[in-house]
Amino acid sequence: MPSSVHGSPAATVHEDSPQQLTAATDDENRYQRTSRGKAFWLSFVAIIVTILLSALDLTAIATILPTMTADLNGGDDFTWVGSAYALASTAILPLIGGLADSFGRKPVMLVCIVVFAVGSALAGSAQNMNWMIGARTVQGLGGGGIQTLTNIITSDLVPLAERGTYQGLIGLTIALASGIGPPIGGLLAQDASWRWLFYINLPLCGISFALVLFFLRVRTPPGTVFEKLSKIDWTGNVIIITGTTLAVIGLTWGGTRYPWADARVLAPLIIGLVVMGLFCVYEYYIPKNPTIPFRALANRTSASGFATASVHGVASISIIYYIPIYFQACLGASPIRSGVDMLATALIISPFALICGIVVKVTGKYRPVNYVGWVLMIIGFGLLSLLKADSNTGQWVGYQVLVSAGTGMIFSATVFPVLAPLPVSLTAPALAFFAFVRTFAQTWGITISSTILQNELKKNLPDAFTSQFPQGAEIAYAAIPAIPQLPEPLRTEVKVAFASSMGIIWKTMIGFSGLGLLLLIMMKEVPLNSTVDESYGLAEAEANKEKKISLSGSADSELADKRGDVGAIA
Repeated sequence: MPSSVHGSPAATVHEDSPQQLTAATDDENRYQRTSRGKAFWLSFVAIIVTILLSALDLTAIATILPTMTADLNGGDDFTWVGSAYALASTAILPLIGGLADSFGRKPVMLVCIVVFAVGSALAGSAQNMNWMIGARTVQGLGGGGIQTLTNIITSDLVPLAERGTYQGLIGLTIALASGIGPPIGGLLAQDASWRWLFYINLPLCGISFALVLFFLRVRTPPGTVFEKLSKIDWTGNVIIITGTTLAVIGLTWGGTRYPWADARVLAPLIIGLVVMGLFCVYEYYIPKNPTIPFRALANRTSASGFATASVHGVASISIIYYIPIYFQACLGASPIRSGVDMLATALIISPFALICGIVVKVTGKYRPVNYVGWVLMIIGFGLLSLLKADSNTGQWVGYQVLVSAGTGMIFSATVFPVLAPLPVSLTAPALAFFAFVRTFAQTWGITISSTILQNELKKNLPDAFTSQFPQGAEIAYAAIPAIPQLPEPLRTEVKVAFASSMGIIWKTMIGFSGLGLLLLIMMKEVPLNSTVDESYGLAEAEANKEKKISLSGSADSELADKRGDVGAIA
C-alpha cells in the first residue's frame, strides 16, 4: 500500500496522533535507510544503464540523418525518421503507465528493452526509407517505455523531496549520452556506416537487460494475468493510440509532402484531434481505471506543470534536431564535426538539470528555477536567431550555452509542480501522462521546425539550386550533401539562405518560451512529498523491514528504556 494517500505530508500530520506520527516516522526512517543500501544502488545502476541506452540513440540520430537520407534515397520522407519514433513512443505512453501498475515495473521494463533491441536490429538492416520508418516505429515503442519507466521506478525508490539529486544523476547520464552520441553518430556516418549506430544498441540492450533482470529487485503486484489485464483501460488506449497516430500523420505531412490546406493533411489532423478529444470525454465518464488520471489535472499547479512540459517539448526538440543542420549547411561541418560542435549544447543541458534538482532539494521550492530557466531560454533563442552563415566560434558556442542552460533547468524543474500536489498513489499514471504530453509536444516541435525550414528555404534558396531537386521534395536534408560541391558564389548564397531560414525557427521558439514563462502564473508553491509508494518499492527493503520489526519486538523493553514513552514499535 502507499505510504501516504494524501497530497502532502502536512495532510498526514493533521490526521494522525503524536504516537502514530512517531511510529510512522520511525518506520519511514528504517525504510529509507534500507532503501539506500546495496539493493537500492544496484537497482539505480540498472536504471542508469537503461536510460543511457535510449538516450544514446536519441542524441546521435540527428548527425546521421543527412547521410542516411541520401543513402536510402529518403527525399521528403526524412522527417518520418524522427516522427515515427516520436509517434510510437507518444502513443504507447498512457498504456505503459497502466501496464506498470498492473504487472509491475520490472517485467514491463524488460519487454521494452527487448522491443527496443528488435527495432535497432531492423533499423540497422534497413534497405529503404519505408523499412527504416517501420524500424524506428518499433524502436519508439521500446524507447518511450524505457524513458517513462525510468522516471516511474525512480519515483518508487526516492521521495519527491529528495529526488532532485537522483534526477540529476539521471541527467548526467543523459549528458554523457548527449556528449558522446553526436560524435559517435558522425564518426560512423563519415568513416564507417550509419548502420552501426543502430547495431551498437544490441550489446547495450543485452547489458541493460541483464542488469534489470538480476539487480532491479522491486516488488510486483499480486494477482493472475487475467486480473491484471482486466485493470487496464484497453478501449481508452485504442482510442488515444488511434487519435495520436492520425494527428501525427497530419503534422508530419503538413508543409512538407503536401500543403497545409491539402485534404490529405487536414483530414487526419482534424480527425485525430477530434478522436483525442473524444478520448478525454470517454476517460472522464466511463472507465473505473482511467488511462489519464484526471485527478492529476484538478489543481492548477499540476496543470501548469503539464502545460509547461508540453511547451518545453516543442522548444527543446528544435535544438537537438536543427542545431546540426546549421553546422552542416552553414559552416560546412562534416557529420562528426557537427556532433563535436553540439557539445556546447549536450554538455550543458544535463549539468543544469542537476543544478536545478539540487536547488529544489535544498530550498524545497521549484518556482524560482522554473522562472530562471524560461528567461534563459528566451535570451538564448533570441541570440541563436542572430547567427549568420559566417558567425564565429564564440558566437555559436556562447549562444548554445545560454539556451541549453535554460533547457536543462526546465527539463528537470517541470516534474516537481506536477507531482507535488498529488498523492503518491497517482505517481505512475501522472508520470506516464507527463511523458505523453512532452513527447506529443516534441512531435509538434519537429513538425513546426521542419515546416518553417522547408517553407523558408523554398523562398530563400536561389533557383539555380532548387532546380536540382524534384518539385515538392523536402529540400533541407537532401540539399546539405550537395552544398560543398557547389561553385561560388552559389555556395555562399545557399549557406546564407539556410542561416536566414533557421533564424525564423529560433524566433518562433522565442514565442514558445515566452508562453512557458506566462504559464508559471498558474503555478503555486506546494510542499514536496517525503514518502513513496511502497507497493512498488524494493523487495529486499520490505524483507529487511519485516525482519527489523520482528527484532524490535523482541527488544521492546530495551528500546523503551532508551526512547522513553515512544515504545510503540511493537
